[in-house]
Amino acid sequence: MADPIGTAGETGPTAGVSRLPAHTTMAIRPFMAQTPGAALISLKPEIEDLRHRLEGKEDRSVLELKALPAGCADRRRDNACAACGARPLSVCASMDDADLARLDALAEHLTLNVGDTLIRADDPARHVFNITSGSVRVYRLLSDGRRQITGFLFAGDFLGLATGETYAFSAEAIEPVTACRFRKSEYRALIRETPALETALLERATHELAAAQNQMLLLGRKTALERVATFLLEMPSHDPARPGPQGRVHLPMTRAEIADYLGLTIETVSRVLTRLKTQGLIRLVSLTEIRIERPEALRAVADGEA
Repeated sequence: MADPIGTAGETGPTAGVSRLPAHTTMAIRPFMAQTPGAALISLKPEIEDLRHRLEGKEDRSVLELKALPAGCADRRRDNACAACGARPLSVCASMDDADLARLDALAEHLTLNVGDTLIRADDPARHVFNITSGSVRVYRLLSDGRRQITGFLFAGDFLGLATGETYAFSAEAIEPVTACRFRKSEYRALIRETPALETALLERATHELAAAQNQMLLLGRKTALERVATFLLEMPSHDPARPGPQGRVHLPMTRAEIADYLGLTIETVSRVLTRLKTQGLIRLVSLTEIRIERPEALRAVADGEA
């Protein structure tokens, strides 16, 4: 007759217990060593019952480990885009929940420290980026090593889509930054299938074109005093994710970076800021924050009317 709990071919006093848990086998074996083989047969029902109870306990433990905590399934259905603080400021704001989930599936979330490179000029342009927090300087190095900063990007800003086969600029973090990176081919496919996203990107491109024209005017026709005044007045609108008290201007960039953006020297920027402070138009709160005390007067300076 087949042994109900033993392994085929087993003989001897320990036949039938090799598949029990180790701690149970250790407990039974001393008793079996003192029990004749015929007497062991009468123990098999008890051993079988013990085995079933132990296996049942182990099975219940596995089921308990696999059970999901309450609400876990709902949390897994959420996506990072839905909770992103930059979403209202980005092209993502135009997308419904279904398209947003598709976008989130394409996103690679990046974290950069100060000075880390997001984009390097002349590298293959395989990705596009959406800044979700922090700020980035976009620049190009001239052949003689001089740097021209073409813009500062903040939460909600998008870059990399309008380039050709290679990036025409470099982008580096000027403070801790988080960003979403997308493969350009996949993002363009999503644009073709999502009219709302295509419209939002067109509006953003139109805005950036207008900003580029204003920058040309600033660099080509305005004086150093007018450039700095214009920069201070316009900066809050570029960083809406961090609104501050009325008149406060957050400046995460250094004076040298401001100079490279405005086409000035760092000495000229410092001299102009001191002049505006002396005239009572601004107050230097810290190295990264300025308060505009007389906005109307500063606007007159920016427009060349003072």
